[in-house]
Amino acid sequence: MDINRNQFFMFGVLVLLLGIQFRVVDRYVLNDKATLILAKRMVSEDSAQAAVLEAAESTNSPIPQHVVEPPEWSGWCMISIGSVLILHSLALRKPD
Repeated sequence: MDINRNQFFMFGVLVLLLGIQFRVVDRYVLNDKATLILAKRMVSEDSAQAAVLEAAESTNSPIPQHVVEPPEWSGWCMISIGSVLILHSLALRKPD
């Protein structure tokens, strides 16, 4: 399957808007469920964090929420890639 002009344009718009969102928002705070999933995948079995995580999960006590702070360059990178994809889609011929 070939990627046509419309698909390039739509992907470029999505990446551009995601880049703008990364530039506007400084940090993302994950909810309890996402924090728990991330903690289970990132924690090794022999660490002390695993014991704290299991204890918090069994007693239903609140887990400290994870904060994601994307680097400043990631937003600019997505904006530039999205712009190039949009311009590339305009250079392609129209689909039949």
